[in-house]
Amino acid sequence: MASDADPTRGGGETSRPWTKRDRVLLGAAVGVGLLLRFALLPTTGVHQDMDEFALWIHHTAVEPFGQLYRTDITFPPVMADVFWAVGRLAPIFETATDSSSEAARVALKLPATLADLGIALGVAFLLRRRPGWAVLAAWAVALFPLFWYLSAWWGQFESIYVLFGLLAAILAIEGRMGPSAVVLAVALMTKPQALPIAVPFLAFYLARLGPRGVLRMALIGGATIVVLWLPFVGDGGPLRYVANLAAYQGDDFAVLSLRAWNPWWILQAAPTRGAFLSDLSPLVGPLTPRVIGFALAALISVPILVATYRSPTQRTLLLAVATSVLAAFTVLTTMHERYIYAAVVFLLPLVADRRLRVVWIVLGLLATASILATAPAFPELWQLFSNESPTSYAWAAVELGIFVVCLWELVRSARTPAEKGLSAEDLPGPMSKGNQIPA
Repeated sequence: MASDADPTRGGGETSRPWTKRDRVLLGAAVGVGLLLRFALLPTTGVHQDMDEFALWIHHTAVEPFGQLYRTDITFPPVMADVFWAVGRLAPIFETATDSSSEAARVALKLPATLADLGIALGVAFLLRRRPGWAVLAAWAVALFPLFWYLSAWWGQFESIYVLFGLLAAILAIEGRMGPSAVVLAVALMTKPQALPIAVPFLAFYLARLGPRGVLRMALIGGATIVVLWLPFVGDGGPLRYVANLAAYQGDDFAVLSLRAWNPWWILQAAPTRGAFLSDLSPLVGPLTPRVIGFALAALISVPILVATYRSPTQRTLLLAVATSVLAAFTVLTTMHERYIYAAVVFLLPLVADRRLRVVWIVLGLLATASILATAPAFPELWQLFSNESPTSYAWAAVELGIFVVCLWELVRSARTPAEKGLSAEDLPGPMSKGNQIPA
């Protein structure tokens, strides 16, 4: 059996119980992270995005909830539920139709800010056998600019669907497959960008439960999705949502890269100095970039699924999800800069692995630089993080390299538990009482 001191898994730190100091440091990370975010909630952020979100919340406050998809909303029903809750808890949205009010901005940003807290605790839970790394990871979520910039300054909702994806992974790793399927379905119905997160779960469920178990998980997830859509079915909400999404993807967002630093960005930006190029025009014979991207994504999914099936462990599932997100970000068109966020989160519980620690640091810096370039909060730093700078092409090449490294590491390290000599850390099921995070 592999020992708990395996340096590739814990950086030399042995598994030990949590101490009072660990608990204090973890609580301090949560507290400091919240204080930082609460200070940023009133800021204007990117008002164009938040104005649109505020208008949708206004509709939930003054119109029948089931008619929300008569607007141009492009979020599935879970975000519709979040908007409804914000509208009920913040009466200002009965009159506010944009984010010009400070109260509206605070209320709008609060759900994603609280999701940040959930991500910090979820990552700490996955690292609970190594309290030092767990505390360090929680502080990373609290202070690393990528996390607070997206939620508390910009006002985006990436942390919400990623939190649900992380909870689904935790439940699956702990052997609670049914609840995992429910939460995974919730993630998919929060934002469509959760789909790459869901891909490796298919192989994980198959390896742990067999074909019948996979079918059962699919039925559970499907039933969850149906329930979530029920409030909107009477008004044709699902069809209206698909139409809204198709309009965005076929018009506004039909570009090679929407400021996502990936290989398509190099092709798009280098010759045209930042102009957006359509991904619906033929590139290779009759094949458009969009079709090529989908084909590449399907092809790359094969080794990700095989690796997850061969080694259905905590490490493999987390690395497979991060790699799947990076694969989508790398080869698909119409990517936004924010869609790399989930890979940063799912790699964070693996920072104790020295082969992946540097990968996480570089990926985090890349993701932070890309959102600073797209939504600069600090004008004096704008020239250092500019989509018009050749630096962005270098970052795009780095992103491709990170994806290749993660895919290689996933395939290389994916062996069956019997071959690999896994410790209890890698197998699903509850932990011993001594190594749990104290309540």
